[in-house]
Amino acid sequence: MSIDMSMWTGRVDAAEGDVARRWHQAVQPLAEGVAPGIAILGFACDEGVRRNQGRTGAVDGPLALRRALANLAWHPTLPLYDAGTVRCDDGDLDAAHERLAAAVTAIVQAGHLPLVLGGGHETAYGHWLGLARAHAGKRIGIVNFDAHFDLRQADTATSGTPFAQIAAACHTLGQPFRYLCLGVAETANTRALFDTAARLGAEWRLDSDMAPWQLAEARQQLAEFVDSVDAVYLTIDLDVLPAAQMPAVSAPAGYGVDIAVVDALVAKLARSGKLIGADLVEFNPVFDQDSHGAKAAARLAWGITRQLRR
Repeated sequence: MSIDMSMWTGRVDAAEGDVARRWHQAVQPLAEGVAPGIAILGFACDEGVRRNQGRTGAVDGPLALRRALANLAWHPTLPLYDAGTVRCDDGDLDAAHERLAAAVTAIVQAGHLPLVLGGGHETAYGHWLGLARAHAGKRIGIVNFDAHFDLRQADTATSGTPFAQIAAACHTLGQPFRYLCLGVAETANTRALFDTAARLGAEWRLDSDMAPWQLAEARQQLAEFVDSVDAVYLTIDLDVLPAAQMPAVSAPAGYGVDIAVVDALVAKLARSGKLIGADLVEFNPVFDQDSHGAKAAARLAWGITRQLRR
């Protein structure tokens, strides 16, 4: 898998020296033997979105998000690397999941934390698979910021099935399925999906219970979940944000959770010491407006990395 660094360009404040660097000046191509850090991995795929009858275009998300990240101010935390992009150009989502899982496992075994840029939310299954293989024996909790449970039943994998697939895999492996979905929209999930979530022992919090003045309650729920597991996989479906903040997704939210609330909770999780992998999914540059969506997504990614320390 080749690594294309050409999109990492931006402003250079040379007069202010090394302390004025931006992401494009800090990121390096991932190589063997480098110090442990954060490895950005793309998953250029929206086959799951297409199968789920959504608006396609998320296949171009990894490139657009790298460009949005490139010009952000770099405040040193862990070293930053680009690990390339896994693509799904032939419609074979199962094979793409295996390639993504293999890449994630290799990143973790080399001592890095994967930050995956999707792609549709089908990204989650391949990402989790790689983390589970690299952290065998650990109770991995999934924290999903999402308007949707993504627990649908289907004959083939889609962007609406990843956590049903993970639940099935956990059952096969004899492992607990630990899943917290924050920002669930009652308008976007049928009664059948709520019943499935309850049957699987999932936990959730409605978007209507995640206003800024309810942040303390959400923080407590998140803290209790994190305490109950050995490690945490964080996935952010950008359609959890209000449409005014995130227009560039397959299914824009009519209500949503304010980005300040999501950012505060993500920061708490990143500081927990249990984060083993994170992704941002469903960004669709076809529907972006003046880069509003790309900037919001990049801000959330920046917030994750800002909290990580050696």
